[in-house]
Amino acid sequence: MSKSNEAFHHSISSTETCGEESQNDISTDVLSIDLRCKSSPESSRCSSPEYLCEQFTNGPSTGALNEISNGLSAAGPVCGSFKYVQELSGECKHMSSNNEDNRTAPGHKKRPDCMQVGSTDKPDQILPIHQKHNFWGKQPVKQYDDEEKGVLEEGPIAHLRCVDDVRTEPFKLPEHYEWCTCDLNCSETADEVYNLLSRHYVEDYESMFRYHYPKDFLQWALCPPGYLPDWHVGIRVEATKRLVAFITGIPANIRLHDRNLQMAEVNFLCIHRELRSKRLAPLLIKEVTRRVHLKNVWQAVYTAGIMLPTPIATCHYWHRPLNPKKLIRVGFSELGLGMTMNQTIKHYRLPPNVITPGFRAMERRDVLAVTHLLQQYLLQFLVAPVLSEADVEHWLVPVSDVVATYVIEDVESGQITDFCSFYTLPSTILGNHKYKDIKAAYSFYHASTKTSLVELLNDLLIVAKCHGFDVFNVLDIMHNRSFLQELKFKLGDGELRYYLYNYRIKETLFPRDIGLLLL
Repeated sequence: MSKSNEAFHHSISSTETCGEESQNDISTDVLSIDLRCKSSPESSRCSSPEYLCEQFTNGPSTGALNEISNGLSAAGPVCGSFKYVQELSGECKHMSSNNEDNRTAPGHKKRPDCMQVGSTDKPDQILPIHQKHNFWGKQPVKQYDDEEKGVLEEGPIAHLRCVDDVRTEPFKLPEHYEWCTCDLNCSETADEVYNLLSRHYVEDYESMFRYHYPKDFLQWALCPPGYLPDWHVGIRVEATKRLVAFITGIPANIRLHDRNLQMAEVNFLCIHRELRSKRLAPLLIKEVTRRVHLKNVWQAVYTAGIMLPTPIATCHYWHRPLNPKKLIRVGFSELGLGMTMNQTIKHYRLPPNVITPGFRAMERRDVLAVTHLLQQYLLQFLVAPVLSEADVEHWLVPVSDVVATYVIEDVESGQITDFCSFYTLPSTILGNHKYKDIKAAYSFYHASTKTSLVELLNDLLIVAKCHGFDVFNVLDIMHNRSFLQELKFKLGDGELRYYLYNYRIKETLFPRDIGLLLL
């Protein structure tokens, strides 16, 4: 049975990766005080509760929130080794629980024999074990025991305050450190953020793969219409001005059932590996929350791989190999039982050209039509973004090596009837002299009115393969389960839980109820 790599995504997953600088270099920047995180995968895993929440991606709490709550995970692309949960014959279904890591890093291998028969399309079962969360237990989030206490009201948890009541001074940092705002449109600052993330963000526990966020991707992900530079928060060493910690928020208009709310999506919580005993993550979360509150925004959405109080939905990553030979050779996946390499390559072979007439790359002139398609499509889901034309132009107009979007133009009427998209997030392969990285495509937004999702996504797989991608990852949200089996996706061992800050939804939702994607 081959292994499937968890999708390389963005949420609260553990950022306790091992950096590449020497300890001597660090000490000159006052970074070697109270060092606790060693470079071994075992100690990187979770030597202390604080280590577990450094990649606060997608929401005001994931990465940093982990650090505060005995294991918060970052909300973002899960990227770990994915073990296939089905034999190539499709006879054996598997559902795996990955509670130990927030967002699995690329290439994270799991036991190949832990399979259970069952469906993944169901809400999380909340265990009646009320684990104490020192941080989350005091936050305005839904708690495990709310139902027992008769707290069932849906809506904001904490009463809205006045902006005038929000503290105007930043939270106090440990000695030798200072707050900063990171302007990603400044080339020098963008380089600093890139270097911090590339050395200290998500890495798999076996130190084989590490997320690689190019600067163009970061600028796209963090500078949408209406973004606030003040929500891109950093911590520097006072003496050298070296950037050692980072967290971001972006504004988002989110619909929950029939109610639209202005929210913050907090992401990219990252702390230098040798500073994770300094409890900077709680301070980062509090500081970005303070800055969000100053803009009269009181709710947030985020994702994590681990169980925190309390997810509104739990989703799973599925993976479609495009270059199975490379994935197997670098240890990202394995040959299935009884399968040869040639059989595996043949099994995943795709046509050389797209099949659907009118399939072409999206252009700016298509923004209005795509906006209408997407707005109508997202109305089907209980949790979804409310996107304007400006939003669609930013998120979906193609950007080389960042996001790719394709439309289907009716050959007779010239109308845009369908569209699909993916974003690019590579992962560096560590210690491999032949291969530098794994090029992963992540399914983004799509809408279909004439073409079936199977046909639409099949063409998208063909395009991704033609552009040199090695694997195509997708969450089982929206109507995505309708094409997974037929297009030979394999269930990975990565789970992504969606959370809300300062808002309670009564019932746990199904993945198919979610229409929101967080980078």
